[in-house]
Amino acid sequence: MKLKRLSLGALSLLFFVSCGKGGSSALDSLFAEKAPQEYPTLSVSEQNAELQTTYPVTVKGQEDIDIKPRIDGFIDAIYIDEGAVVRKGQALFKINSPQAEQAYNTATAAVNSAEAQVNTAKLNVDRLRPLAEKGIISNVQLETTINAYETAKAALVQAKAAQVNAQASLGWTTVTSPVNGVAGSISFRQGSLVNSQNVLTTIANISNVYAYFSLNEKELMQLLNTLEGSSQAQKIKNLPPITLTLADGSVYPEKGKIETITGSINITTGTATLRALFPNQQGQLRSGSSGKITIPYTLENVFVIPQKATFSQQDKRLVYRVEGDSVMQKIITVLPMPDGQYYAVTSGLNAGEKIVTDGIATLKNGQKIIVR
Repeated sequence: MKLKRLSLGALSLLFFVSCGKGGSSALDSLFAEKAPQEYPTLSVSEQNAELQTTYPVTVKGQEDIDIKPRIDGFIDAIYIDEGAVVRKGQALFKINSPQAEQAYNTATAAVNSAEAQVNTAKLNVDRLRPLAEKGIISNVQLETTINAYETAKAALVQAKAAQVNAQASLGWTTVTSPVNGVAGSISFRQGSLVNSQNVLTTIANISNVYAYFSLNEKELMQLLNTLEGSSQAQKIKNLPPITLTLADGSVYPEKGKIETITGSINITTGTATLRALFPNQQGQLRSGSSGKITIPYTLENVFVIPQKATFSQQDKRLVYRVEGDSVMQKIITVLPMPDGQYYAVTSGLNAGEKIVTDGIATLKNGQKIIVR
């Protein structure tokens, strides 16, 4: 207990000694307000800002065609492999269809029979005509024979038409590609029983590809409002070329063009679908691949400020605006610039106003500063 009292007394003595030697000024400076500090500022002025928006896309071939057999049968041969480049008219599969062969044979036999009937009917006409002319038989008998001849000829025409159809069906045993493109996965193998409902493969025409992406209603209106034109078609025509970033992060060398916007908003998702066309002569893009497209656009009469000059408070973005020798917080509306270091301010500031551009973490509302 004596030791504690002695320590307190010594501290008190030291305090009074320091006061006598000018310690009061040191204590005053300890509790005095900090002097105004110097901060860098920026006087904002209107300018045009080049912005861009990015959306995920799904790539599809300009033509994605399901290849189905037109007849039932077994797969006898597969002439292509998955991913093969094929040409229009190239054979893809061979179907063994006994029914088609039997139908063709039956149709051919019917043609032969009809031809024989025509020949017989003609012989009857040729035989009876002189007799009718001589009055040996009646004209009614001749006309009956002539009608039989005409009926036989009509039957022959029908038989030949059935033969043509049967021959066409027999030709369907060879499944060919309707377009130039690239073969997708092959769902069935040799020996599989298939019918007209089965998809054997898909041929994607990828000389050009479509990139599909979606915008919600608000984003779509904002995009269209930045474009010139009195109609949606004119606005789409005035859209700048767009960039495609592939799944590995590389940028596709060819620029694309937005061609269409769906005429209605999807009620379930609240989005509209847009389609962009990209040339693909080198075949680098494949149907079903994914990526991101970047749409550039220009905002006029906005203020461009460093992102480090702003701070967030709840869901708002603010800056410190200089008012005389003090700063006041100001709520602003911004859009990010492509470089990731600047914002385009669309509302909240006026031309000529000054904002603090650095060191804002040390500021508070109403604080006095020295403007640099």
